[in-house]
Amino acid sequence: MDELLIIIFWQDSFFQDIDLLQKHGINMADIKKLKMVGICTIKGIQMTTRRAMGNIKGLSEAKVDKIKEAANKLIEPGFVTAFAYSEKRKMVFHISTGSQEFDKLLGGGIESMAITEAFGAQLNIYYFALVTAQLPGDEGYTGGKVIFIDTENTFRPDRLKDIADRFNVDHDAVLDNVLYARAYTSEHQMELLDFVAAKFHEEAGIFKLLIVDSVMALFRVDFSGRGELAERQQRLAQMLSRLQKISEEYNVAVFITNQMTADPGAGMTFQADPKKPIGGHILAHASTTRISLRKGRGEMRIAKIYDSPDMPENEATFSISAGGVTDAKE
Repeated sequence: MDELLIIIFWQDSFFQDIDLLQKHGINMADIKKLKMVGICTIKGIQMTTRRAMGNIKGLSEAKVDKIKEAANKLIEPGFVTAFAYSEKRKMVFHISTGSQEFDKLLGGGIESMAITEAFGAQLNIYYFALVTAQLPGDEGYTGGKVIFIDTENTFRPDRLKDIADRFNVDHDAVLDNVLYARAYTSEHQMELLDFVAAKFHEEAGIFKLLIVDSVMALFRVDFSGRGELAERQQRLAQMLSRLQKISEEYNVAVFITNQMTADPGAGMTFQADPKKPIGGHILAHASTTRISLRKGRGEMRIAKIYDSPDMPENEATFSISAGGVTDAKE
């Protein structure tokens, strides 16, 4: 019975509004200050350090302590059994890539409550996910809206029309369900995540996928040379941590694309591909599943699991067409 209560509690706690803090002595003015920086749920408070909350204008150390104490009364901060956690994992859903082989490689598709990173050739495979995320799928998946953050001005909405035709769905409806933002600096990119969190809270359960293309581009521009590398990695870590928390807090799938760079040490180890994804260990540890993409013959592409906590190292072959990602045809 205790385990059942924990499971029910977890399901309810995904979208516990921070307005509930009023019942525990927190005034509405302070609650609004939290919402302004994208902290909209009780779980969001648990995911934010006292130091970060203390940097919010108008929140003193005493107020932060009071908010933390009130939040802990509404959500259990301690341990649970592995059984209860496994029940929580049943809320995870997968978004199809368009290729059965590619989906199989990923354990069913792009996973929620996780960050999936892709790097290499043909990174615009996300176009297909922009549509399939909106459609009902396997295991009770209901479909929903998508947010797309574009850092390189590469998004072309007309590409979605051909994919919509593949599923016989209305063009305008598909485009209307994609919320688009152009990020111009790494700071702006981080600020957009505050908006994302607020939007996910405002339309609780409606959004299913967040795409960032590409995650590192603006950091490479804003921070140059070895002298700024430490600061760049620190800011990158903060952004990736925010992405991780958003994916867990609102049960959404996060898909990010990444760039590659030459690996001077590859020749020493006889690696087949002398390039590696950028971002270093910070990005490597933040991404749940990392996918390497490379070109095959003609329109064929090869996806390989580069790193994953539960997927074995394997490859899948797929094709790119006007209608998006499809299974490869030999």
